[in-house]
Amino acid sequence: MELIVRMFQYPFIQRAAIVGVLVSLCAALLGVCLVLKRYSMIGDGLSHVSFGALSIAMALGIAPLYLSIPIVIIAAFFLLRIQENGTMKSDSAIAVVSSSSLAIGITVTALTSGINTDVSSYMFGSILVMTDEDVVLSVLLSVIVLILYVVCYQKIFAVTFDENFARASGVRTRLYNLLISILTAVTIVLGMRMMGAMLISSLIIFPALISMRLQKSFRGVVICSAIVSVVTFLVGLTASFLFSTPTGASVVIVNLIVLLLVSLIQHLRQNA
Repeated sequence: MELIVRMFQYPFIQRAAIVGVLVSLCAALLGVCLVLKRYSMIGDGLSHVSFGALSIAMALGIAPLYLSIPIVIIAAFFLLRIQENGTMKSDSAIAVVSSSSLAIGITVTALTSGINTDVSSYMFGSILVMTDEDVVLSVLLSVIVLILYVVCYQKIFAVTFDENFARASGVRTRLYNLLISILTAVTIVLGMRMMGAMLISSLIIFPALISMRLQKSFRGVVICSAIVSVVTFLVGLTASFLFSTPTGASVVIVNLIVLLLVSLIQHLRQNA
């Protein structure tokens, strides 16, 4: 307990905890929608786009967040348009965008700074890269994401469960699908600083999968997912500090353990 108290006396841990909790909330809320709509891998694709954008920003000497956020939002828009037009299956489109962006990012990095500590932190996550400016921007954008989600909750619920019925009822489904994509894009970019491009999609997928095994209603799943996401992040952050392991990997392992435990308990109950 003394170690945990001492841990939160460090400014970089405080910054990581503040941003991590907010990003975890955003990822959990959006993750439920993405998993139910079978868009869960969009997080993986957009994280690779973000890595490519971050690599270009670093090569040009531009603040990474200011360049990567608009680029990832544009990528999310085009992925949505491709899926709607049926020109390419969504999983194929995500695979093309994901691999291409990662290749561009690695190539740009190799031709400029090389694979150094800064680049590795973006690929695998590091709580040490968060600056005060990053925290302010991340908190502001996370709050905006949460507010928009709460305000548009009913429409997001309708689009998530039955898009055709929602469209027939007069809901502007294209607009709300675009809103979900944009909010996801912003969340991916913000979370990549700590989780890394390779692991950020897990912050979206795991809490939703865990909650769907514990709750039946949409609201119950959303609330449970938010709680699970925040708790597992804080446990992962603490484990990362205590055992000197990467933050992103620690959070993913904690989520995996919780998912396995919940699945085991559910299996035992069904066979009891």
